[in-house]
Amino acid sequence: MSIEALTGREEEIRRLTQCMNETNAQLVVLYGRRRVGKTFLVNEFFDGRFDFLLTGVYNEKKEVQLRHFAEELASHLRAEVPIPRDWSEAFHLLEEYLSSLPAEEKKVVFFDEMPWLDTKMSDFLPAFEYFWNHYGALTHHLVFIVCGSASAWMTKNIDKNKGGLFHRKTCSLFLEPFSLHQTEQYLLSRGISWSRYDIAECYMILGGIPYYLSLLTSEKSLHDNIDNLFFRKRAELWDEFAQLYRTIFSSHESYIRIVEALSSRRHGLQRNEIAAKARIADNGKLSEMLENLVNSDFVRIEAIFQGRKSELRYQLRDYYTWFYFKFIKDYPGRDEHFWRNSYQSPAKIAWCGLTFEQLCKDHIPQIKQKLGIAGVLSESSSWQTHGDEESDGAQVDLLIDRKDHVINLCEIKYSLNQFVIDKDYDLELRNKIGAFLRATKTTKNIQNTMITTYGVKQNKYSSLINTQVTLDDLFSPSL
Repeated sequence: MSIEALTGREEEIRRLTQCMNETNAQLVVLYGRRRVGKTFLVNEFFDGRFDFLLTGVYNEKKEVQLRHFAEELASHLRAEVPIPRDWSEAFHLLEEYLSSLPAEEKKVVFFDEMPWLDTKMSDFLPAFEYFWNHYGALTHHLVFIVCGSASAWMTKNIDKNKGGLFHRKTCSLFLEPFSLHQTEQYLLSRGISWSRYDIAECYMILGGIPYYLSLLTSEKSLHDNIDNLFFRKRAELWDEFAQLYRTIFSSHESYIRIVEALSSRRHGLQRNEIAAKARIADNGKLSEMLENLVNSDFVRIEAIFQGRKSELRYQLRDYYTWFYFKFIKDYPGRDEHFWRNSYQSPAKIAWCGLTFEQLCKDHIPQIKQKLGIAGVLSESSSWQTHGDEESDGAQVDLLIDRKDHVINLCEIKYSLNQFVIDKDYDLELRNKIGAFLRATKTTKNIQNTMITTYGVKQNKYSSLINTQVTLDDLFSPSL
């Protein structure tokens, strides 16, 4: 195992090591967004040494998948293996092969991209359920790893299976994108030493997705790297979007319409708004698609302070998708130095401000740590009220409602320098606080918190701010 290659995956290494130290059978479920590094993690941890490895092939028929199964088994047996007629016969052959191995030695089986094996009318899942209950779960020293980018399939059919695999998994690993801290460590391991401002901008484009980060090179600046990945001719990530959704979701066109609708409103949409904007019926199918997007980490559900369930908003969470709709989809043929030349463009400045808010919401543990409330039970949400004849509308970007009778009202501002609170902004903040108190009638203590890149410049208006969080604080490792 190459520990250096697995920077940022210490917890997953610990869990996999624990599974390998068990003597009873282990069914390990590994899932997460495409490109997040699932296959890389398993291959590096086991150094590519498996007693059996099968990788599903996207959009191939059962017969093709079974042929690959036979070829893999033949390579281990060093003998010809007839192509199984169905998956029941295939798992029977796998059982015979595993039974022939030394009983007291660890046996590791890896089924990668398992959702792609479960093709229409293949009966793959019932065959696997029977195999595991009849043989796998009873076999000591067997570690069976199932992996897939289609998180919806993995969650429904393996992780939360209500049938033959109910409560059968022994370890469930949802591989999340890197945090800012992990991203910084990963880049350093590749010889890339950028300022935290540049790393944050990089994160707001690529997210903490290891595959995307692996395409960066230390010989180029951040801006030149982004131009190279997105805007030069035949760039690696120019057409990534089509593959990203097509290979994860069936009926991917509907999913794309949903995320495109969400990309038009950074603060999110309610369910009925999504249905109207994406031209999708507001029924159980929409519920399923939204749940799948949330489970796959492309979308988040944001609670509204004191709001009803019907007022929940869905927000686009995936940084690459947001960047694609903002700067790529409708702009083919852009200059190959587009990003470098967009340094102070209004479009980029607006995008930075909105995406930095997303960055902060993905690092709430770090924000709480800086505020000294990491151990305090709390709920995060947003809040807004519409204006009337007596007052303007108001919105709170991030609200941390704490069990110690305090609410942090967080203002999030992205700036090239220290943020300056002037007379107008001071009045805006005071009006917002007043509107919040009137509308919510809360009796909790209010703390005004500013989350900025470089802090708030001290002046006669800055005293309104009780606590501050800066970009550096977001780089703290999670506790």
